[in-house]
Amino acid sequence: MVSTSKIKSVDFYRKIPRDLTEASLSGAGLSIIAALSMIFLFGMELNNYLAVSTSTSVIVDRSADGDFLRLDFNISFPSLSCEFASVDVSDVLGTNRLNVTKTIRKFSIDSNMRPTGSEFHAGEVLSLINHGDETGEEVVEDSVPLTGRNFDTFTHQFPILVVNFYAPWCYWCNLLKPSWEKAAKQIKERYDPEMDGRVILAKVDCTQEGDLCRRNHIQGYPSIRIFRKGSDLKDDNAHHDHESYYGDRDTESLVKMVVSVVEPIHLEPHNLALEDKSDNSSRTLKKAPSTGGCRIEGYMRVKKVPGNLMVSARSGSHSFDSSQMNMSHVVNHLSFGRRIMPQKFSELKRLSPYLGLSHDRLDGRPFINQRDLGPNVTIEHYLQIVKTEVVKSNGQALVEAYEYTAHSSVAHSYYLPVAKFHFELSPMQVLITENSKSFSHFITNVCAIIGGVFTVAGILDSILHHSMTLMKKIELGKNF
Repeated sequence: MVSTSKIKSVDFYRKIPRDLTEASLSGAGLSIIAALSMIFLFGMELNNYLAVSTSTSVIVDRSADGDFLRLDFNISFPSLSCEFASVDVSDVLGTNRLNVTKTIRKFSIDSNMRPTGSEFHAGEVLSLINHGDETGEEVVEDSVPLTGRNFDTFTHQFPILVVNFYAPWCYWCNLLKPSWEKAAKQIKERYDPEMDGRVILAKVDCTQEGDLCRRNHIQGYPSIRIFRKGSDLKDDNAHHDHESYYGDRDTESLVKMVVSVVEPIHLEPHNLALEDKSDNSSRTLKKAPSTGGCRIEGYMRVKKVPGNLMVSARSGSHSFDSSQMNMSHVVNHLSFGRRIMPQKFSELKRLSPYLGLSHDRLDGRPFINQRDLGPNVTIEHYLQIVKTEVVKSNGQALVEAYEYTAHSSVAHSYYLPVAKFHFELSPMQVLITENSKSFSHFITNVCAIIGGVFTVAGILDSILHHSMTLMKKIELGKNF
């Protein structure tokens, strides 16, 4: 057995009897200061241990081949009708999707961006409009030409007024003209304006009556509109909100459409409902836009390659006057990737204070052409996108954000003007990694703080004690 005395010989902390120690006022003061210093430094070390630290690195984008990127947008066009507004997507790999509708919604708005009704649903646009075989025949004009001076008179006079808004230079209008005039003749013979007076077919030359066409929000030619007059009035002009016709344009189809609209008047002479009882009419007649603007919102999935999002006026059976098209717009929202709620960004500020500052850079910005730039103006936006990924110390992904820079410009086009968003993803991505901290490192630092402060305080106390003792000896006249 090892004796107790031998064990005591390895004691690092040998004790001095209390009778041999002396307490001093200076030592007490230093002890208080040392204790407070220990508490303060311990709190600082604890705060540093609990705080989250990150490291930022730039690496090659880790997205897999074939990955898609979600694109959310909400854009208001005060001068583009929902009737012809088209959203197209293309990319460098050959993708070319025209007039995307599945994930897109349209709402009519006025010139001040205020909504004017429920969601706009366009009529069924036939893939191939039938114009009949009347082309080449001598045209006898039986439809009534209308102007801004007599238009309201006719809308008040006839319960049904069917109007062809056209332009003489328009290819589709010239195809429609023989069928339209022949249909006008047949309707006039069937429903005599003097004896019957229920319907009349008319036409408006939009190159001569620009104000009248703008008042009715005509942007594509030809536009066939049906105006109704009845006891359930819709506005101060004493007629219903008008409808658009989207069906075939041969004589037989036009006559059939007019007859289906007129015949119910015998059944309901005082109440002309907007919804027709004919299946054919419900398919080809839809409410026309009540205003000339459109808010387009929705999302789509695009490939992670350079591409374009374009908004323009598009139709396979209408012509457009490019000098009258105004693609001014306000970007209410545009972002890439999954939607991240604002509170999520607030939580992630502790990891990266700059995260989320540029994920919606264009939001709220207007791009308005007040006609001072002239006609045929295309507004282009060039977006460069950078992926930012935040990863926890265990490898779990916290968030994947796509931020972008935006540069905008205007350009004059020989064709129809468009609003174009060109996007390009960077091949590099930003990786923000949360750094883990060792508890043993924290304990080591705490011990270092306690030991260091205790030792420094002891040294200072020793220096102070010997200095005071020396001063007392000098005062008493004693030497060393």
